[in-house]
Amino acid sequence: MSTLKPTIEDVAQLAGVSRATASRVINDVPGASAPLRERVRAAVAELGYQPNETARALATGRQRAIDVIVVTPDLSVGWLGTHPYVSRVLPGVMPVLQGVNAQLRLHAVAQATAADELDQIASTTTLGAVFAEITPDLAAHFYRRCRRAVSLVRTDPAVPGMEADNFGGAYEAVNRLHQLGHRRIAAIHGPTLNPCAIDRRAGYLQATQRLGLADLSADGNFRREGGYDAAQQLLERHPDIDAMFIACDLMAAGAVQAITASGRRVPDDVGIIGFDDSIAAVCTNPPLTTMRLPVEEMASSAARLLLAGGPLRGHRQQFPVDLVVRESTREPDTGRVGGTR
Repeated sequence: MSTLKPTIEDVAQLAGVSRATASRVINDVPGASAPLRERVRAAVAELGYQPNETARALATGRQRAIDVIVVTPDLSVGWLGTHPYVSRVLPGVMPVLQGVNAQLRLHAVAQATAADELDQIASTTTLGAVFAEITPDLAAHFYRRCRRAVSLVRTDPAVPGMEADNFGGAYEAVNRLHQLGHRRIAAIHGPTLNPCAIDRRAGYLQATQRLGLADLSADGNFRREGGYDAAQQLLERHPDIDAMFIACDLMAAGAVQAITASGRRVPDDVGIIGFDDSIAAVCTNPPLTTMRLPVEEMASSAARLLLAGGPLRGHRQQFPVDLVVRESTREPDTGRVGGTR
């Protein structure tokens, strides 16, 4: 089988159109009918054609850029400042773009109007898009219109992805708490439609089932307030809880506040392990033991793939999630233990 990359001439031949028509469709400029556009797009998808983005930018007058896309229900003023995950994606992408004449564009997309907004972004994308936060259906929707995309969350199987071991990280967190002597281990989970939250919930449930522990769960929303409310509810329903696995550090910060407000102490009465290793983990009192999500490394890998021309359909790159020990768990040894840091 040939290893040569398909060309625009190959697309034109397969679609049965002229090279000029294929170019107009690929560059999203006027001059081609709807049926012709569908034929060209089908040929692009079948061949896996990836346009030369430098030439494409010159042809369209568009600045070469990587689009970072966040689909979120919360677009209140200052949303980025309270979103420590996305604030780690940007430093991962930016160094990769230095010296290559390319920009970073951040798009915060409202969940309610996401499909239309994603269509608009796809029509102006040059180097490609990094999905920082998106649901699988919306990722697939964008990918059908623009194949230059990489997701940082688990999504549609066709969409290339940088995948962290969210399931394994949650499983390890519960197992670690059990090793430290905790037997009433509750969990505060993230949004029900968020792929990372889904995997962390599944990891917690499998660990508790294997260890013969009760499922003591509450739902949060990856926000501090959600963590506070969920922890308060759990402590009222199950006052004998002695540990919590919390699916993000921001919720964990709220949980620490709720635990302290109830008269309990962290870690003496309730041990806590969070998830992400975000800025919230070191600002909490006490600082959080947490599972480190390698966000910056994932984002930079995604950006490099896009600069190289984009990954193939279904490409996957796996990233481990590591335990970082701080003061929210009572550890037998405060130094490095096994694979922890």
